[in-house]
Amino acid sequence: MSSLSTRQSWLLHGSLLTIAVVFPFVFNSPFAVNFGVLALFYAFIGQSWNISGGFAGQLSFGHVAFFGVGAYASTILQLRFGFSPWLGLPASAVAGALIGAVIAVLSFRAGLKGSYFALITLAFAEVLRILANSVEITGGGLGMLIPMKQTLANFQFSERVHFYFVILALAAGSVALAVWLKNSRFGARLAAIRENEDAALALGIHVFAEKVKVMMLAGAISGMGGCFFAQYFLYIDPSIVFGIDKSVEMLLVSMIGGAGTVYGPLIGAVLLAGLSEYTRAVTSVQGLSLVLYGTLLVIIIAFLPNGLIDLFKRRKKSATPVQPVHSKGSSDA
Repeated sequence: MSSLSTRQSWLLHGSLLTIAVVFPFVFNSPFAVNFGVLALFYAFIGQSWNISGGFAGQLSFGHVAFFGVGAYASTILQLRFGFSPWLGLPASAVAGALIGAVIAVLSFRAGLKGSYFALITLAFAEVLRILANSVEITGGGLGMLIPMKQTLANFQFSERVHFYFVILALAAGSVALAVWLKNSRFGARLAAIRENEDAALALGIHVFAEKVKVMMLAGAISGMGGCFFAQYFLYIDPSIVFGIDKSVEMLLVSMIGGAGTVYGPLIGAVLLAGLSEYTRAVTSVQGLSLVLYGTLLVIIIAFLPNGLIDLFKRRKKSATPVQPVHSKGSSDA
């Protein structure tokens, strides 16, 4: 990467971070701040899917397995064992990474890939949902209600703007991780695996180990998303945190924005959060937002298979002036 493109890249990162920081001060209504929280939340969990599905090509339909395990791990530690909910963030990351390792090892040892791997992740998520619905420690089908106690130590705030900056820090960290993946040897190995596993093996890449690592990484991020979700809404149950709609949202955020790109999940998240809030405001039809998401995804796949971020790249290329090419014998006059 040239020094010019590096400077442009850092300028872009800095500008977006500045916009995100000042957003709740410029648009300080509860609706706007809640929209910001949801958009960043979708971007964060979408980046989890993007890291494994976009960067490494390991498409998953059951990413909610990591999300739900993270939500329950942090909530159980808080309510059953008296741990600080702040400790729930690293605990949920560890729980999500462990489940990611289990699913990856069992699936990849069996040689599952492509649609078979996608379906087995969905099956694991359903098994975890049934398990959470059956055991006492999770509250079963009744779920777990976190008592409201609005103090900093309790990870609860009287104003949503504080939650906004927590999820902003998490989302910024996930973007930084995506930037690192784009420029690291680990990211290059993942890209090789995504393009052609057999060729990656021929190049000496330990495909199995790299795929397990990336699933653990994605699981850790999604698990932390589950912890934040539990603290923001103060209630979880199996149908919510292991629901297929969360997996769909993670996938759509990345696919619509641009899978395998740094800012694709953020672009998709802003669009999906806007659609979600709009449908909630104008209609009471259950599931309408998912119908719109699906319609949008079909349109994107048909006309912009690389996501909305490809539209910005095309506009940038069309705006770049073409330099005239002179032959050796021609004059500059």
